[in-house]
Amino acid sequence: MNKTPDFLIMGAMKCATSTLHEQLALQPGIFMSQLKEPNFFSNNEEYEKGWNWYLSHFASAPVDAFCGESSTHYTKLPTYPETIQRIQQHLPQVKFIYVMRHPIDRLVSQYIHEWTQKVISEEINIAITQHPELIDYSCYTMQLQPYFETFGQDRILPIFFERMLSHPQDELERVCQFIGYPEKPIWNFELEAQNVSRERMIKSAWRDFLVETPGLRELRRLFVPKSFRTWVRTWWAMKQKPELTSESYEKLRLIFDQDLAILGSKLGIELSCDNFKPKVKDQAFNWV
Repeated sequence: MNKTPDFLIMGAMKCATSTLHEQLALQPGIFMSQLKEPNFFSNNEEYEKGWNWYLSHFASAPVDAFCGESSTHYTKLPTYPETIQRIQQHLPQVKFIYVMRHPIDRLVSQYIHEWTQKVISEEINIAITQHPELIDYSCYTMQLQPYFETFGQDRILPIFFERMLSHPQDELERVCQFIGYPEKPIWNFELEAQNVSRERMIKSAWRDFLVETPGLRELRRLFVPKSFRTWVRTWWAMKQKPELTSESYEKLRLIFDQDLAILGSKLGIELSCDNFKPKVKDQAFNWV
């Protein structure tokens, strides 16, 4: 009998979902898809590959393992409008994990990512007006509300990026308790954080060929000094972290404070951009 996921890490983008995915994969009795983001329920081109293609990502899972995958596209409304309907059709009993981060920090991290992927070329203060998805994906209540209405709040675990950084073991235990994992998980502190935006470089096919081709890679390491290789990397790297003007920051704060007020009411706290980090860092929250 084909295994199906017991839980989905559904976002948000740039909130350490890759790190959580890898930490869960290290736990005995938990199987995470090797393809970290199948995007099956969101992307039409993936959905058209069929249900059996999706199940193939869990074919090697032990029979009694808890199975999961992580696709941040699942909380990218309005970009992928059919996601929830498809999940309900195929996985009506699945559980969800949603990781949130200070909405402006998340937006900046997404901007850096999209810049490296050549999706966005404008500087950040222009980009926030020309690419509404930068704002939409940080409106957590907007992304969550359709899930609440379809599956219920009790099927969705809220996790905060800032708390996962300061209390990683506690948050991993919360996740495992939520999915029904009976053992005590162990956070591996030696595992490097996945997909760190500040270390990303803009896409370059010929550079990637030179860097990743096994034979060339070994020659490069043998004969090219590391200091020179580091200098060459700067040709493709973002020179400095993008900075929002005070006007742009205030515009974003007003937008996100409205969304966070609703989110906070569902968590039983007052939440805003100004108090977000200290509020979520030192206490775990569930829906009231």
